[in-house]
Amino acid sequence: MEAHVNLSDDQFEQQFKSCQLDPALFSHEAHLRLAWIHVKKYGVEQAVENICDQLVCFVDSLGAKDKYNKTLTIAAIRAVNHFINKSDTDNFQDFIRQFPRLNSNFKELIACHYQLDIYTSDLAKAVYVEPDLLPFS
Repeated sequence: MEAHVNLSDDQFEQQFKSCQLDPALFSHEAHLRLAWIHVKKYGVEQAVENICDQLVCFVDSLGAKDKYNKTLTIAAIRAVNHFINKSDTDNFQDFIRQFPRLNSNFKELIACHYQLDIYTSDLAKAVYVEPDLLPFS
């Protein structure tokens, strides 16, 4: 596990929301954890709204607006939600151990849903592009 787990879920959520989280802690796994926290607390649709808004503020606070990718953000939240619905765990560390593919083979997982390269597409960065191969639900 990475250093972000040294923060409680509430601390992690609040530090991210207030743009106080150390950017070095915000790895791919930390993105997944943020999605897990929000989906568990607020439901998937509110999680999408919260995280998109907060991530835009976070990257803006770092002067890294070009790092934001709306499709990738929403796809990750929907993928996490999919696995939450299959999970019996009540904490992120057990969740990510139960579904390591989210962390270790995420690009491969996303490729099952998108023919489009959502990592480089300007359209996918700006607006949410629905999966063209396999829906998330």
